[in-house]
Amino acid sequence: MLNKFLMSAFALSLAASVAFGAQGVKFYVGDGDKEKEFMSLVNEKISAIGFVLSDPHEHIDNAYKTKWGTATQTIKGVTGPHPDFDPTFKVTLDNLGFFSITNDATVGPLLMKEPSLGGFSPFNLGIYKKLGEDKTYVGHVMPDTMLDIVGVKDKEVREKFNASFTELDKMTENAISSKVQYVDYKTLPAKPMMTFEVPFDRAGGVEKFKGDFQSRFEEAFEAHKYIIAGYKDMKESMDGAGIKFDRFDAYWVYSLCHFRFSEGIFNQGRPDANVFAPCSMYMYVDKGSNKMMIGMPRLETWAAVMGIKDPKMVDSILGLDKEITKIMTDLGAKEL
Repeated sequence: MLNKFLMSAFALSLAASVAFGAQGVKFYVGDGDKEKEFMSLVNEKISAIGFVLSDPHEHIDNAYKTKWGTATQTIKGVTGPHPDFDPTFKVTLDNLGFFSITNDATVGPLLMKEPSLGGFSPFNLGIYKKLGEDKTYVGHVMPDTMLDIVGVKDKEVREKFNASFTELDKMTENAISSKVQYVDYKTLPAKPMMTFEVPFDRAGGVEKFKGDFQSRFEEAFEAHKYIIAGYKDMKESMDGAGIKFDRFDAYWVYSLCHFRFSEGIFNQGRPDANVFAPCSMYMYVDKGSNKMMIGMPRLETWAAVMGIKDPKMVDSILGLDKEITKIMTDLGAKEL
């Protein structure tokens, strides 16, 4: 019954969507193992064109194997059964990595006009290599698709955000391959973003509210087996770099990951969807405001853009959207 309900909801959502017909994701496909070239790219080269790497996650495939594919564990010299061992687990990947990057100098001024860009700031320059396939894939969600998902319509913002990918793509091509593969899509969900607001009393100070909310937020998500896979204080980063960011009293972005969910997608046939991971949830307070605004792309956009139709995967995607919404409302956030 749940499966039928979720699948019907997914179909109805797409039916209510606006048709685009666009290239959603771009991969550079290199022959052989390009891990060394990729690591040089993200660790040494992209900073020269203004990109900042935060919270890199290498070889998540190995973490999956350790978590579910290892029958025993040794703690303080004592070996025993691994509590999370799953005998049905199969290794399908040689490499899977999430590398969150942002072009701070470009994105800072754009966030001043369109705060929802935090839904892909940072964004993932992802890498994967399938077991038994001598090819490496490095890619990202297309910037126009990012902008469509977060709802940015301002022409100048779109042009500047798009332009920031030109040098990144050229550098990636030089490092990985000139062979490019696109994922096309036709529609986005009718509501690509989940958005919330949290009222608060400024009398206690923004920083105190921020600290208290972050503690409750992290505790709540970790209790539901999510991983805080990254954190970037945009206000602090922009102020530290001398980038004007005075619209906000506070602005930060969490990167969220549900480890079992991600294994069920990336290790079970759709490693290409890793470009959407981890999920970026932005939170900000406009100067003088007594409300915190929150937004995150729905995981439903993964299914729409990547063409994921497997019923089990769709169920887990829609289930996580529902669960995240409940966690947020339980924290006192009002869904918009």
